[in-house]
Amino acid sequence: MAQRAYYEPGTNGVERLPTELNMFHASPLLMRAPHWHAQVEVNYIVKGWAHYRMSGHEVRFAAGDLALFWGGLPHCLDDASDDLVYAGGHLPLVHFFRLRLPQDVQSKLMQGATLVTHATDASDPLNFARWNEYARSGDPMKASMAVDELLLRIERIRFDAYTLLPGAADVVSAVDGLDHHSSPIVVRICEFITDNFREEIDSSDIASAADIHPKYAMNVFKKSTGMTLNDYVNLMRLSYAQALLIQDEANVLQVAMDSGFGSLSAFNKSFRKIAGMSPTDFRRELRCRPSTPVAVRANAFGPIN
Repeated sequence: MAQRAYYEPGTNGVERLPTELNMFHASPLLMRAPHWHAQVEVNYIVKGWAHYRMSGHEVRFAAGDLALFWGGLPHCLDDASDDLVYAGGHLPLVHFFRLRLPQDVQSKLMQGATLVTHATDASDPLNFARWNEYARSGDPMKASMAVDELLLRIERIRFDAYTLLPGAADVVSAVDGLDHHSSPIVVRICEFITDNFREEIDSSDIASAADIHPKYAMNVFKKSTGMTLNDYVNLMRLSYAQALLIQDEANVLQVAMDSGFGSLSAFNKSFRKIAGMSPTDFRRELRCRPSTPVAVRANAFGPIN
């Protein structure tokens, strides 16, 4: 009997590409352990059902559900129907903060909520399939159209009924005081961090690139995302490092340096904070955990991210 294939962070996995918007339409592999990536994840369930362990809650998505959650917190697809097909994308914060969503929705998603809407229709499976095809076509115009149409579809959520899980009372409330100037500033901040997270950068560099005072940059970013600038820079680095660690030839010190950490101790400290274990233990855990002898779920529509 075939061994079950599990998802592993790989050379071309979403963890390695924290600055890119990529799309998928696939029968996903279950995860043996939680992972994280510095994008907001969009899931549309085409067929079947999926169960996720999120940071602080669990959620089950069924066919026709459209969901958003922040991938920067550890999450795990730990169970699913044999016929599961899902579609969607991974949105870097540069795109996420361009969305015209209610401010409280953006803030709560960044702080761990999961948004789910059942208000979908027969056009959604066709559209998600086309967007994935366009995104992978190699045609820049088609890829750009796919991104634009996906973002517009997400924005339409505000006009329909949706739920924030685990519930408004259980999610940290958004910080008051944001204004309409916040999102463009956050976008500029994210763009600079996207281009430079593997280099030695600090709040002064980031603020200068956004043409604002460092204190204001730290304040508006914290209010918008629930993270400090340093937290986000480290998350980008950790997402990138996570994919490097699974490679057989990877040296932990070299991974730390290649990911933008100035020292092994800083890397270990940041990694333990999000993963609850050292980088070495994380790699050992993924490599040593046995597979369950059941049928392999095939990827029928393209690479798993």
